[in-house]
Amino acid sequence: MGLLDDLLGGLAGQPAGGRVPPQQPAGAQAGGGMSSVLVALMPVVLSMLSNQGARRGGPGQMGAAPGGGGLGDILGQVLGGAAGGGGAAGGGLGSILAQLQQAGFGEQADSWVSPGANKPLPPDAMAQIFGRDGLQQISRQAGLSEEETSHGLSQLLPEVVDRVTPGGQVPDFDALSTSVDDLARQFGMR
Repeated sequence: MGLLDDLLGGLAGQPAGGRVPPQQPAGAQAGGGMSSVLVALMPVVLSMLSNQGARRGGPGQMGAAPGGGGLGDILGQVLGGAAGGGGAAGGGLGSILAQLQQAGFGEQADSWVSPGANKPLPPDAMAQIFGRDGLQQISRQAGLSEEETSHGLSQLLPEVVDRVTPGGQVPDFDALSTSVDDLARQFGMR
């Protein structure tokens, strides 16, 4: 898993899997680069996928915002209220996959879940998927500009969805929570 392994290796201060550290991707922002954008987005993405903001939200949990108020309220709005309900298969992951389908990016989403290569998602698709208000909320939560958020999400979502859907299946909520918790621990968020 190139991108996530590279990020994990960068966090540990060493190349992942014995690889040479990656160069800054094209379009990386000055003063921290794309990897800092991806690291800032990781807690938000993991919370969105697992629906943790709505289900847990206690202080110190990944779903809680540092200044109070968990991600649950924001994610409920971003995901059209689905984050608060948890009725979709796979929690927030099911909601995100449904939104991708509705926005016309079902082929890309299917490739992320299925074994094989992930089809890319253009950065400008994020406003279509999450809505302008949702993208602004994600940006604020991550402390990034909308442009950084769009570019980061277009790189991070395919990799993370691919990682949490081993075997080409959307996992049940418990299995998804375990996968998300494992990723969060690897990124030092737990």
